Amino acid sequence: MTSVASRAAAPMPTAVIVMGVSGCGKSTVGQALASCLGWDFRDGDAFHPAANVAKMRSGAPLTDDDRWPWLDAIATHAADLEAAGGHVVIACSALKRAYRDRLRASGARIRFVHLAGSYELIDARMTARVNHFMPPSLLASQFATLEPPGPDEAAITVSIDAPPEEIVATALAALRA
Repeated sequence: MTSVASRAAAPMPTAVIVMGVSGCGKSTVGQALASCLGWDFRDGDAFHPAANVAKMRSGAPLTDDDRWPWLDAIATHAADLEAAGGHVVIACSALKRAYRDRLRASGARIRFVHLAGSYELIDARMTARVNHFMPPSLLASQFATLEPPGPDEAAITVSIDAPPEEIVATALAALRA
C-alpha cells in the first residue's frame, strides 16, 4: 500500500523526513533513500539531548516539552542546509501533526515519508534489535501518539510490509512524481 496524500505533485524538497513509530525502519530506509538521492543522512536521534535519551532508556515516554527543543534542532539543521544549498534525509518519528508543523515552520522545503506498519510487525522488529535505547515497552505509547499525516500534508505513506529496497523505490517514485 502506497499513497500520496496530495493530488498535485510537490516540488522536490530539500529535506525528506522519514517518519513513523520506533522500529518501523526509519534509519534503514532513510540511509538507503539518502544514498539513492546522493544526499546527506542524519538520524533524528542524534539531535536528542542526553536527558531525552536517558528518559527513553529508562522506559519513560517523552512529553511534548521534551520534544520541542529536539524538533527545533532538526528544523534548524534542515533550514541551514537548504540555505547552504544542501539536501538531507532525516529519520525522525514526527508522530503528531503539531510536530510536523513545527518542522515545516523552519521554512525549509520538507517532505514527509511515513513508514506505516502493524503493531505486531514492528514489535517483533523492536524485540529483535540490540543496542538501541528505545525499549519495546514504549511501542504502545508511540502508536497511541501517532497521528498519520492528513491529506493536506502532501506526505507519502509507504507500507513496511515490503523489503527495504522496495520501500525506497516506492518513496523515490513518489518524491519524483
